[in-house]
Amino acid sequence: MDFLVTGDRSIFFYLLLFFLAAGVLQALSLGALFFLKRSGDSRANAAYGLLLIGFGLTLLHNILNFIGLYEAYPGLKFLPLYYTLSFPVLLFFHAKLSLYPAYKLRWTDAKHLLLPVGQLLFFTLLFLQPADYKAGVSRAFYNPFYGALEQGLYLVSFFAYLYFAHRYVRARRREARRLHQQQELRKALYLRTLLRVLLVLFTIHTVFVLTDFVYYEFLEINLRSVKPYVALGMLSFAVLGYWMGTYGFQVLFWGRYVFGGKQQEQ
Repeated sequence: MDFLVTGDRSIFFYLLLFFLAAGVLQALSLGALFFLKRSGDSRANAAYGLLLIGFGLTLLHNILNFIGLYEAYPGLKFLPLYYTLSFPVLLFFHAKLSLYPAYKLRWTDAKHLLLPVGQLLFFTLLFLQPADYKAGVSRAFYNPFYGALEQGLYLVSFFAYLYFAHRYVRARRREARRLHQQQELRKALYLRTLLRVLLVLFTIHTVFVLTDFVYYEFLEINLRSVKPYVALGMLSFAVLGYWMGTYGFQVLFWGRYVFGGKQQEQ
């Protein structure tokens, strides 16, 4: 993103910045509202609220990096705002607990938290280090929480958890049809739409991530210095948040109507 440090600021730069900042505001505000939601399973609500908040903070991290704040103020580098490895886990548990509110969380479910917690601890510990030390830390390949390996874990786990969440949706949809449970069927169909659109949007986002990696690692071409590519890549990530926010808005404000009254409590 060399063009970002040359003082070259066009109307498109500010439009992009506005679009990204609006995405942060949407994700954080809707995420907070999920903790006030009384209908539905409280754990599923908390999972989706954390998903939106985590996405909003990660998008904020991208904006700060986009405008060069971390380069100007090295002391802020590794501010713990980056939660990519939490997205798939939180999405999966939102779907599972929404469809099966009677499910009791077991200690074995803690295995899903290993990567998200590791990523959080990594950023927190590095953030507490001196600025001169942090200035020399780069996104090395071997780094499991802030490098190419992290991107690989992020992409693979997102697709994997999408697949397993969709399996729960499919099983619940079949069960609801067999038992003529219209409210549960509508809920399953709603979640299926969320997951299917996310699959399409995340596939597009993955193309940008992989293209950047291949060009840089194998062709020695830095696509982050190409303005249109940088803008489209950031938009591909932000649109994920806008779609999850749209779904969240519908569940928060239209859920009772769509699902036919108060949703099933835990």
